Amino acid sequence: MLAIVLGMDETGINRIVADKRPVTAEMALIFQDLFDVSADKFLELQKSFDLAKARYAQIPDPDRNLRVHLFGGLPVAEMMKRGWIKANDIRDVNTIQTELTRFFGVKQVNEIEILPHAAKKTSVVGDITPTQLAWLYRVKHISSDLITPKFSLTSAKNTISNLKSLLLSPQEIRKVPRILTEGGIRFVIVESLADAKIDGVCLWLDNEIPVIAMSIRHDRIDNFWFVLRHELEHVSKRDGQSAIMLDTEIEENLDTITSQEEKTANQAAAEFCVPSKFLDRYIERKSPIFTELDMLGFARSLNIHPGLVVGQLHHRTGRYELFRKYLVKVRHLISSSAIVDGWGDIAPIAA
Repeated sequence: MLAIVLGMDETGINRIVADKRPVTAEMALIFQDLFDVSADKFLELQKSFDLAKARYAQIPDPDRNLRVHLFGGLPVAEMMKRGWIKANDIRDVNTIQTELTRFFGVKQVNEIEILPHAAKKTSVVGDITPTQLAWLYRVKHISSDLITPKFSLTSAKNTISNLKSLLLSPQEIRKVPRILTEGGIRFVIVESLADAKIDGVCLWLDNEIPVIAMSIRHDRIDNFWFVLRHELEHVSKRDGQSAIMLDTEIEENLDTITSQEEKTANQAAAEFCVPSKFLDRYIERKSPIFTELDMLGFARSLNIHPGLVVGQLHHRTGRYELFRKYLVKVRHLISSSAIVDGWGDIAPIAA
């Protein structure tokens, strides 16, 4: 009878009843007229039935959620490209998971720190993203293989004093790794991962060996010296022993930072580059007209490169268009004498 009313053959009706033919929108409208039930209801019933059937038929995959966190959080493709994990195909899930356990130093993949249930081993001041955590682990891998003399607060003070004599010429930056090493400070340069916005970090190995790592995200002489001195202040204050000092977007946050440790480090870095008492007088005398000749004379009087004056002048006045040609690039200089990972180079580490 139903087949006659619907204008269908019995085979068609039987296929719907046997779930061999779904209820379509057109069929739902016909049923609506026939049974005085909304067509939407028929479609909802069909959708609920299909979903229930799929759940029943689906083979459980307990590792799916784990893979979502790993591949959705970590920059796996970039880690492969940088040689941090050894895998030829990002679709080779088993190999990648094995490599990630090696990289993060865990026995099982579900112990990796980015997972919600994993016990956190790395204590960092502030929040940290999975990408930043991966960069931090790479720093720890590389720095663990280095050898330096015993560190002391006296050696930190001497290191800062010795670095001060290098501020005149960009070429002198090549000496930085040696001076840091002699002061008992391990120093590495690791290119930042995409969107990590990392400038530098101060951490301690075994709570007694200081490590400074920089990304040289902004390749300028003023930024290099500012970030380095910033991290050195953390070392000299033993910041980072209880919680790693990971510094991101230092330039962007100069005026909004609230942490006292970061304020102290920023102040020390600014004083190192251009002592504030001299900079204050220079700005007071010359503002609002700053000439190149005056700026160069001021830099010579302090025995520092003009780029350091320009960097501080930009921050203090907001006149970022001034004398930008003196903000020379330095990464190629420091790379010739430092342990570098990135920009096509892979730092060797012990297996």
